Amino acid sequence: MISCFCFAKEARDRGRARAAHFFFLPASFLLRLALLLAALAGPASRAADTNGPTIQLRFGPEAAAANAVADFMYFVPLISREPVSSLTSPGSTQSVRILSAKRHFSKHSFAVVCEVEVTGDGWQQSVFDLAPSIHRVESQLEKDGCLSRRLKSIDVRGAGAITVEVEGVVSNDVATVREVRLRFNAHGHASPVWINMCDIRRVNGAVRPANESLARVNTLTFRRQPGPPTMEVTVGSVKHKDAGDGFWQNLKGRLAGTAVNMFLDPFTVEAAGHEAMLDFGQALVSGAPTFTFPRARNLQANNAP
Repeated sequence: MISCFCFAKEARDRGRARAAHFFFLPASFLLRLALLLAALAGPASRAADTNGPTIQLRFGPEAAAANAVADFMYFVPLISREPVSSLTSPGSTQSVRILSAKRHFSKHSFAVVCEVEVTGDGWQQSVFDLAPSIHRVESQLEKDGCLSRRLKSIDVRGAGAITVEVEGVVSNDVATVREVRLRFNAHGHASPVWINMCDIRRVNGAVRPANESLARVNTLTFRRQPGPPTMEVTVGSVKHKDAGDGFWQNLKGRLAGTAVNMFLDPFTVEAAGHEAMLDFGQALVSGAPTFTFPRARNLQANNAP
């Protein structure tokens, strides 16, 4: 599709218009320009309270800026339905940078792939407070003595390679993000993101975590669709927390991960966090230099930015 802009200037002395000048530009260029102007004109997130951390989206040898891992992973307390604490290892040198962004536009759709790297040593943890969920199902715990598969933490350990993949549709020259996927095992690298799960048991009257297991996260996907907001998860391996790191233990973990992916249902998440991730995708599509998350209401106060 070709768009035409016509500019004419009236002649002051003769009341006649001079010859109009026509400039022909591809629709994809115009769409990208409109998105960028929209991003610069207002906040990237539509949430009213945009006072969470701001992450840098600039890339290139000189422009790329480092982000704290806790800032990049701020979507975890945003999507959580339980209180969350954010912890960082002492002396951590971890950081996250946007390396590149490839954008493809057509008349009716678009796709963006951003290369992201995690560098440095250390870890960052999003630790979930299990007390509220235990209180809600206290009667079940009293009856069965055990609550299975509770999310204890999401950890980012060491370095890794990530791609952020955004897809959407174009209608009336308006681009709408339909899907945002975080791929933590990009280009064959092992994912640095782990989920720590545990059972909750009552032992001698005290509530304690037991049977802890670790799942290595490959992808997290957020889709714009009818119904409650959800997050889809795929894992690369699942193994007991105390399992070794040998060949057989890792093979068993990968096989268990494959089996889990076949039956793992999407997780229901907070609507504000789900919307923030779609807004994050919109910022990447538009080429915005930064993105500000809305404040996570479930982030524990002493960890809030």
